[in-house]
Amino acid sequence: MNKKEIYEHLANIYLDASSKSSKKRHKFGSYSKTVQGVILVGLVMVLGLGSFTTYSHIQNRNQPGQIALFLHQDTAKINFNFDPAKKESFSLNLKQLNLSKYKFLAFSIRKTNSQDIISLRVEFTNRFNERSEIYIKDIFDKWTDQKIDFNSFAKMNDWAQMKELAFIIEEWNVREKSGIVYLDNIRILK
Repeated sequence: MNKKEIYEHLANIYLDASSKSSKKRHKFGSYSKTVQGVILVGLVMVLGLGSFTTYSHIQNRNQPGQIALFLHQDTAKINFNFDPAKKESFSLNLKQLNLSKYKFLAFSIRKTNSQDIISLRVEFTNRFNERSEIYIKDIFDKWTDQKIDFNSFAKMNDWAQMKELAFIIEEWNVREKSGIVYLDNIRILK
């Protein structure tokens, strides 16, 4: 059975079940069952594609007129405990995403311990396994926005097919040996 036949079969089951459950069913007029199935499949595909999209282009609310590509909208947590670990990270698989037309990495960040001094390593990797990183030192116990120019990642020559974005906390870049850092609204800006 091919996809079209499966969708038509599901549409027929749905339409037959709905006609039996309701006496006052809306008539589709002269539409055939195939056309009804195609309409139903189209609606399912539109709704399904919207819910399974990993990346979404939306207008950035903080800076009108700037396009943002959200890589991760939920709050991410880096829970570190350097006994015995030496580093903890949160990484995103970029799936060969072309970032050559974008200019900035932006995200919100906060730590839980106001007394701790933390440096966060932010690292991009491309399809050639070129790595380029920078360190964020001003991390506070209240949410702050970071906006990093791609030019700051000096070792990155090719942004066309990106492999990974990682946020890393290393043992030698913290005062306390345990804590939590939160990241939110990780996005790429044009």
